Amino acid sequence: MGASLKDNIKAWAEAEGFDVVGFTTPDTIPEAPARLHAFVAAQRHGDMHWMSETLDRRADPKALWPEMRSIIMLGKNYGPDEPPLARLIEREIGVISVYAMGSDYHELIKKRLKAVARALVRNTGADVKVFVDTAPLMEKPLAAAAGLGWQGKHTNLVSRGFGSWLFLGAIATTAIIEPDAPIEDRCGSCQACLDICPTKAFPAPYQLDARRCISYLTIEHKGHIPEEFRKPIGNRIFGCDDCLAICPWNKFARNAADAKLKARPQLARPRLAELAGLDDAGFRAMFAGTPVRRAGRDRFIRNVLIAIGNSGDSALVPTVRERLNDPSPLVRAMAIWALRQLLPKNEFAALARAAPAEADPDVAVEWSWS
Repeated sequence: MGASLKDNIKAWAEAEGFDVVGFTTPDTIPEAPARLHAFVAAQRHGDMHWMSETLDRRADPKALWPEMRSIIMLGKNYGPDEPPLARLIEREIGVISVYAMGSDYHELIKKRLKAVARALVRNTGADVKVFVDTAPLMEKPLAAAAGLGWQGKHTNLVSRGFGSWLFLGAIATTAIIEPDAPIEDRCGSCQACLDICPTKAFPAPYQLDARRCISYLTIEHKGHIPEEFRKPIGNRIFGCDDCLAICPWNKFARNAADAKLKARPQLARPRLAELAGLDDAGFRAMFAGTPVRRAGRDRFIRNVLIAIGNSGDSALVPTVRERLNDPSPLVRAMAIWALRQLLPKNEFAALARAAPAEADPDVAVEWSWS
């Protein structure tokens, strides 16, 4: 008997370097739309306005492409070479989320998805569309429905074979493929992911308030980070892995085999003093081809200055003072905040009295704390 279509797809996916493959249909996540609507209605998406703008299409895969009959979910392991939480005590460095220390996974995964999709078209004549976190498709619920893992209490996918570290991609197709069975939730009574969150971003198990999430605050949020979250951010300058890294299922995780997904040496432990001096050209050069670049220089330096303020290292004061004249109000405000953390109260007050008038009200507020 010849190989089945599913066996062939798995073989094509393995040849392209995917670690897991599962199959589902567009109608297998009936509970997801209600959860998504409740999430947006509660404003827990913050200023990620694209979530509300694409709500109807995101809630129902067939609204995105009515002709799809099957969805192939694929996962690529990006397990770190060292425990991510260990870097949090090294306050002189900035901590970048594991997924962002290597090459941008979007292009890497999309290229390989297209290769699998082309093989499917050649062999079946079916139509296909590929998705890598760039379209309103609910990848995590679909991956769970396809048996790649389950959504843990932190709302992320947990894999029995790879723990927390899977990049997801999807191939939607008009081909009819027998779906796989989902895997049962194996979180049990564990809530380590909820307990470790520095900003208490989980109102309840399986619920996330993105407005309190460090990943959201340091990547998606465009404005000034609220005062209450600056200290808990610590030295995290792009994203946060705490709830992923603490998961006990990571005992089965493996290091990423793909060299492009491994941390670039200069991003594994970048020194805050050097990062704070980056101009736009320097930022673009340092982070070319990585997910970090999407934050933009000003937001990134905002994060770096918060990390410097949390470092307790007064030797960084001259570095911070250089940013008081930065063109970006976002950067100037966080430079002031960092100085307020690092200087004795009387020195900061004297600096505030000597500061020139500030046109931006958010920056002026930071001086007013003197």
